Amino acid sequence: MKAVLTKQPGGVDQLYIGETDKPTPGPKEVLIKVHCFALNRMDAIQREGRYPVPPGASQVLGVEVAGEVAAVGAETSRFMVGDKVFALMYGGGYAQYAAVDEGSVHPLGSLSMELASSLLECWYTAYQAVHCIGNVQKGDDVLIHAAAGGVGTAAIQLAKRAGARRIFVTASRPEKLEYCRSMGATHPINYREQSFKEEVLRETDGRGVDVICDYLLASYFNDNVECLAKDGRMSLQGLMGGGVVQSANLAPLVYKRLRIEGSALRSRSLDYQRGLGDEFRRNVLPSIEAGDFKWHIDRVFDWEHIRDAHQLLEEATFTGKIVVRVTENAE
Repeated sequence: MKAVLTKQPGGVDQLYIGETDKPTPGPKEVLIKVHCFALNRMDAIQREGRYPVPPGASQVLGVEVAGEVAAVGAETSRFMVGDKVFALMYGGGYAQYAAVDEGSVHPLGSLSMELASSLLECWYTAYQAVHCIGNVQKGDDVLIHAAAGGVGTAAIQLAKRAGARRIFVTASRPEKLEYCRSMGATHPINYREQSFKEEVLRETDGRGVDVICDYLLASYFNDNVECLAKDGRMSLQGLMGGGVVQSANLAPLVYKRLRIEGSALRSRSLDYQRGLGDEFRRNVLPSIEAGDFKWHIDRVFDWEHIRDAHQLLEEATFTGKIVVRVTENAE
């Protein structure tokens, strides 16, 4: 089969479409003929050779796809050949075919292939941050960093539905801030022109926020700690600002009774991801299908232009998600 491969670790110029072995589904897996896949920041990091692939996972980039079932394992029961589906996996999505655990696959329903392929990594991650770790309650104040991307788009809407009072967000451009406001943010902050710490503390009369969803870590850590209210919770979902904090005052963690928890979805167990998928199916997917939750795909590329898609991912000038069509398979 054809797949997007990497000549060697490096920039977007290392990507090309080449031949590789077609996967064979295991007893509890389904084989998906991939119509679309979505891009995530981890893909660029893996392309550069800086993201360790989970043991046993495909070395081919990509963790979320949409397509149709081409074959089923002997111990599967939920899907038949020809069913339209979308799925989250540990790797192998940038390809014509992908073998995926049956419990990680969802029926396509009324969704388009492009939209469905772009949902799971972001909504699972946001659901963890807002609910599993942040435990956002009615009346809470929330701060969401890097909010114009897919995870931020989802987190804003989940926090709003949970009853958050004020939703502070950070982004780098006026158009991104306006985008966040259209998703439900109440206090957009341009981090290039304003101190988010000063803005949050001013708007909350020095109290701070109850929950922070952060993807920067080191570069924002100290200001985040100052921004948290007593009994505040912070979810760390990424390392975009580095992993080493040179100097930090940890005393507030004690006297403000703060809880800080990190999470990387790709390293989670299959059972955990299946459980998160069940919660998504019950608590999120119906709202997406009904149009109650908004979703935005910035660009759709044919996979012959995978380098252009990754260049846009690197430039971070997009909002929402980037999707790629597997031209030979797409309807």
